[in-house]
Amino acid sequence: MGVKITVRDAVQLLGVPEKTVYRWIDERGLPVHRAHGQYRFNRAELLEWATAEGVRVAAELFPGPGDHEPPLPTLSSALQAGGVHFLKGGSDRDTVLREVVRALDLPEEIDREFLYEVLLAREDLGSTAVGDGIAIPHVRNPVLLHVRPAVALCFLEMPIQFGALDGKPVEILFVIVAPTSRTHLRLLSRLSAALHDPGFREVLKRRGSPHEIAAVLRRIEAGFPAEATPASR
Repeated sequence: MGVKITVRDAVQLLGVPEKTVYRWIDERGLPVHRAHGQYRFNRAELLEWATAEGVRVAAELFPGPGDHEPPLPTLSSALQAGGVHFLKGGSDRDTVLREVVRALDLPEEIDREFLYEVLLAREDLGSTAVGDGIAIPHVRNPVLLHVRPAVALCFLEMPIQFGALDGKPVEILFVIVAPTSRTHLRLLSRLSAALHDPGFREVLKRRGSPHEIAAVLRRIEAGFPAEATPASR
């Protein structure tokens, strides 16, 4: 996911003035790269930062499908594909990640050990914990698997330290599995938006049933802007 966006794009995605973007770079650690003397942002890094900082992102401004691309999955359908899991094993970050990979519904040919290693390497670069006991283990350059898009929700039996900025141990993890970078990015952006919803946070905290969680997600998704189709653009 190496495509970078401009400061103007970041202004639209974050919904703030340009001067605020520059201030957040200096004061709040908004991740940025320099390319030919200009600032560029990585979409996934921007989403990670916004989720952890409690900043809403205009998810509808992410690119829609191209003329020959299938429509993007909804977050609720991806969660249905990935499932809700209650993990009993794991007493630290590394062993929990291994349990998470083991729980994923993946084809036999997928190298689970490799997936585990890249998730672990990503955490070593910086925690994917977004605060309030929630983490979204993934990699910035996603491992693209020949699978249907899925988001697995994992509840941990025992909260573990995950290096979250708020210091809270993690007890809820979301893991995204996607066949394309575009799908990975859209699911990450939709999940980031959903985590701003108090009702979604509440049903997660009380570990509601998969049916309840899916119903809340469908209610949230009903408020998202309609996906533009190639014919309508």
